[in-house]
Amino acid sequence: MEAVRQDTRTLLVTGAAGPAGRALGRQLLARGPDDPLGVVGVDAVPASVPGFAAVESAPWATDPSYDRLMLELLARVEPDLVVPTVSEELPRLAVLAEAAGLTGRVVVSPPGPAAVAGDKLLTMWALARQDVAVPRHAPADAFASTATVLRHFDGPVVVKPRVSRGGRGVHVVQDADAQHWSDFDGSWVVQAFAPGREYSPQVYRSPVTGESVVVVLEKTELEDGLVGNATAVRRVSDGGAQDVADLATRCARALGLVGPLDMDVRRLDDGTPVVLEVNARFGAVSAEAPEIFEALLGDWPG
Repeated sequence: MEAVRQDTRTLLVTGAAGPAGRALGRQLLARGPDDPLGVVGVDAVPASVPGFAAVESAPWATDPSYDRLMLELLARVEPDLVVPTVSEELPRLAVLAEAAGLTGRVVVSPPGPAAVAGDKLLTMWALARQDVAVPRHAPADAFASTATVLRHFDGPVVVKPRVSRGGRGVHVVQDADAQHWSDFDGSWVVQAFAPGREYSPQVYRSPVTGESVVVVLEKTELEDGLVGNATAVRRVSDGGAQDVADLATRCARALGLVGPLDMDVRRLDDGTPVVLEVNARFGAVSAEAPEIFEALLGDWPG
């Protein structure tokens, strides 16, 4: 690993070779060569990533030795701050940070909120309980057939894994004969399909002040047509989707999340925005909202 200047602050970013890590890398490049920020990336499948001084090997979040290996990695790199970008590791890393006395050095929400945000069904239940707008929803194993689901929701539904990253495994179900409901069990969540515009609010909620910075991005192209990861976004002008920004702020507060957040919001037929899911980390489109990274650095003592 390349030596870091003694006068720099050192940042360690997990998942550096993934979409969210690469989005951070682009922002790091934009800061210029004289920026007093030394950045090391780690990834389960290391690769060279622009913006990072190095990308080292890191354990998978599912590795039984994750806790030990992560602590050894931190002892070797000695970062001032750790920024995780992998959804699967957030609940585990939140617990590890608390157990190892690292809560001031790891950018992660507390264990409870991190676990709720990491499960899409728990996220729906928690937000609905606090009157934050979400689509109609249910666990997939509450239904015996596709026809029953479509009747219950009175139209198309989205079925997605409760625990997953990005658009992996997301299905839009519109036809009772096109999908065997036996494919889905209690590890899946069903949501009524929201047909309107889709947004990806980028949020930073300060653990210091509790205040939020929100940049609303509209998804203009989706990887799988009706659903999936955004392949193109545009910034919405200030106040252009204030209801979406307000919803994102309420969502972060309701779930007790802090740090960078990447959300999916969509409009119902009547125009009402609803929260589809929340990623308690930087997202793949964060480079379009550099204010979020800057807000993080502003909370980080130099």
